[in-house]
Amino acid sequence: MLEEVGRWLATRSWSVTDRPLHRILAAKRATGQSVSVVLPALNEEETVGEIVSVIRHDLMVQAPLVDEMVVVDSGSTDRTSEVAAAAGARVVHRDAILPRIPALPGKGEVLWRSLLVTTGDVVCFVDADLREFSSDFVTGIVGPLLTDPGVDLVKAMYDRPLGAEADPLAPTGTAGQGGRVTELMARPLLNMHWPQLAGFVQPLGGEYAARRSLLERLPFPVGYGVELGMLVDSLHLVGLDALAQVDVGVRRHRHQDGQALGRMAAAIYRTAQLRLARGHLVRPALTQFERGADGFEPRTHPVDTEERPPMAEIAEYAARRVA
Repeated sequence: MLEEVGRWLATRSWSVTDRPLHRILAAKRATGQSVSVVLPALNEEETVGEIVSVIRHDLMVQAPLVDEMVVVDSGSTDRTSEVAAAAGARVVHRDAILPRIPALPGKGEVLWRSLLVTTGDVVCFVDADLREFSSDFVTGIVGPLLTDPGVDLVKAMYDRPLGAEADPLAPTGTAGQGGRVTELMARPLLNMHWPQLAGFVQPLGGEYAARRSLLERLPFPVGYGVELGMLVDSLHLVGLDALAQVDVGVRRHRHQDGQALGRMAAAIYRTAQLRLARGHLVRPALTQFERGADGFEPRTHPVDTEERPPMAEIAEYAARRVA
C-alpha cells in the first residue's frame, strides 16, 4: 500500500458514529447547504417503499436533514413508481428528463439525468434494492460533506453478507464475501492502475454522496461502470484528500447471478480501459454460455460503451442555473 493511502485511511475513513445527527444538522444550518437524495429504481417494488419511508420519517419529518427525495424510475414494469410515491417520494420517470436526448438503458444514465431534476448542493445516491435499510446510510455519507469543506465525495463502506449471514444453510466462512465483482475486477484494476484508490473498501458500492459542484463536472458512464468511473475521474479532478469513506454497518440486498456479474465486470473493465488509454475496443461485446437442450449455447450481450458528458455542458442544465 502506498504511504499516501495509509495516511488517507487514517484521516479520511470514518464511522457513522463519528458524526452524530445533531452535529450534522448544526453544520447544515450554519452553511445553508441543501441535500437531495436520489434512488435509481428498476422493478424494486418490494424494497423501495421501506427505504423511502425510513428516509422520510427519520431525515425529513423527525430531523430536517434531507430537503428533497426523488425516485427516478428507469422503466419499471411492476409497481415501483406507485409504491415509492405512496411512501412519500417524488417519482420522476427517466424518459421524461431531458427528452431531446433519447435515454439509454443503465444505472449511470439514471444518475446523470437525476442532476436535472434535483436542486441540492449535496446529492446522495442510494440503491433501491436494499433490505433492512437504516437512515445511517444517508447520514453517514452526507455528514462529512456538511461538516468538512475539504471533502467533495463520500462513499459508504459496509459488510456485504453472502452465504452464512444471508442464508443460514450456506457454508460458513462466506458471510463477508459479497461484492464479487469488486474483488475479482474492480479492486485489482484500482490497485494496479490507480493505486491511490486502493483504500476504498467498497469502490463499486451504490451508496455515496457528493457535492453538486463536482458531479456536474463529471462524465457518467451510462451503465455499471459509473461508480468506478466516478471514483477515477474525481481523483483526477479534486485529488485523493477530497474523497472519503464512512462505515455504515451492513448492506443487505438482492444478489445477481454469475452471468449478470460477468456483464457487470465487462462494463467496468471497459470503463477502466477508456480511462487508461481512450483506446480502440476491438469487440464491445461479451459472449456467455448457458446449457440448453443441445449442450452449451452462446449468448452475446453488448458491453456499455456510451458515456454522458458532464452535466455542466448540457444547455438545459445551464439554462436552469441561470434561471
